[in-house]
Amino acid sequence: MSDEKTCSFCGRKQSEVKKMFSSENTNICNECVTTCSSILQKEVRYEQQRTLNAQLPKPEKIVEFLNKYIIGQDEAKKVLSVALYNHYKRIENPVYNNVELEKSNILLLGPTGSGKTLLAKSLAKTMNVPFAIADATALTEAGYVGEDVESILSRLLAAANFDIELAQRGIVYIDEIDKIARKSESATMGRDVSGEGVQQGLLKILEGAEVYVPVKGSRKNSTTETVLFDTTHVLFVCGGAFVGLVPDKHTKKSNKVGFGSVQKIEMKTHKIDQRALVHYGIIPEFIGRIPVIAQLRELTKDQMVRILKEPDNALIKQFQALFEMDGIALEFEDSALEAIAQKAIDKGVGARGLRGIIEEAMLPLQYSCPSKEGLEKCIITKAVIEDPSQEPIYAFKKEKES
Repeated sequence: MSDEKTCSFCGRKQSEVKKMFSSENTNICNECVTTCSSILQKEVRYEQQRTLNAQLPKPEKIVEFLNKYIIGQDEAKKVLSVALYNHYKRIENPVYNNVELEKSNILLLGPTGSGKTLLAKSLAKTMNVPFAIADATALTEAGYVGEDVESILSRLLAAANFDIELAQRGIVYIDEIDKIARKSESATMGRDVSGEGVQQGLLKILEGAEVYVPVKGSRKNSTTETVLFDTTHVLFVCGGAFVGLVPDKHTKKSNKVGFGSVQKIEMKTHKIDQRALVHYGIIPEFIGRIPVIAQLRELTKDQMVRILKEPDNALIKQFQALFEMDGIALEFEDSALEAIAQKAIDKGVGARGLRGIIEEAMLPLQYSCPSKEGLEKCIITKAVIEDPSQEPIYAFKKEKES
């Protein structure tokens, strides 16, 4: 066909491509559009990276950002801010003045609900890099450690929208790392027998290695596309409660002196060192690849109350927004917030359990309040938290007299 359109860029005919885009004097095929888009994305990414390098936040600025989302844990924030700052300086200068800078991955050690996962997420948000979460217990369950390693990196690649260069500068959080501790003959804590094997399997990617990672689809599909993923610049953050490693903070304090007295042990007086982790069941080679240890403390009641109301995305603010959509002002008495915090402490679930406690108390009100004509304000009292069947304090709009 003499009048068949031809791409002005590559010269392909319309019959040779899937789609041809035309203007008054120019044609471009879908393949050239894809190529141009890829070039533009790379230029944007390089520009973003140059901007990041020029504006790499200093440790104090990183802590300021973390304070918007996490209450307390001041010492852990300092440790993490320095580690994050050094990590991204190292990416741009792996060798400086003939000195090779090694990667320092991070271990977050603290009780359930102390904010380990939120801290790791916030680190990625601070640097605006891809973030992925993996569960160490899932690695234990699988039969092939290599496939598990690939699955961790696949999540990070997906979080980067399959931009391999961006993914290779991301952050991975591996939770429940204490559950893959090596089980000794004298261990009585039920640790997984295959834990040491999983630790060995993770060593390579923690230090930095090239791994073939499936891009899309199932690993069982032999035609699955793979990409070579270099983990040299990926920051790995491992988290775990390590129950039994830290003395019980709740040991009762006695007024007695001498024999029979029991002193209250605070976490700040019991620093965890690498020898304690080895004794717990983490192999020395693994510890050597996570040299930065940030220890989180159990949250106090006052900190729990602050978590409920102070952060930018605080739970109380979220519920207030939901009620405001129905034209209802939602308020919580201070005693109600303290009751929520106390319930979380009594259950031993930390900040992670706060939402469940509020959801339980608020469910009856979320069901009934939208149907109450003229409801203007709903005030949550301590009684409502302790017994969701109790009525809160309602305030209704006064009808104007005609």
